[in-house]
Amino acid sequence: MVGANESGGGFSLVEHPMPPRALGAPLHRHSREDEYSFVVEGRVGALLAEEVVYGQAGDLIFKPRNQWHTFWNAGDEPARILEIISPAGLERYFEELGNALSSSAEPDPVEVGALAARYGLEFDLASVPRLIQEHGLRFGSEPG
Repeated sequence: MVGANESGGGFSLVEHPMPPRALGAPLHRHSREDEYSFVVEGRVGALLAEEVVYGQAGDLIFKPRNQWHTFWNAGDEPARILEIISPAGLERYFEELGNALSSSAEPDPVEVGALAARYGLEFDLASVPRLIQEHGLRFGSEPG
């Protein structure tokens, strides 16, 4: 919605719509940005280091850089967050990832990992089954 060019590099604003009970991302951390997730609709859960928090419309969830975290739709209705990412730049990761995923039927894990590393991102892919089980979620085509 707002990128580095529009904000002078200070922040980006990204919208994340989430279907019911959907995990937004594997457990991850980024070394360059802080994230502020404003819940626009629905109920959103987040794991921040070892703490689970929940937010609903009007709540703000802070995810500081270098902290392992993830987020999910914790309800049975669609949820939507506006994510303020500061400083800007990570929005380019989402664009590049979208291009990589749309250009092939099966994404190359090495290519996706290299893309994440260029943006200072680390993922804990092994966290996905545990998060799905503990919070009754689905991820991608995984059943909830």
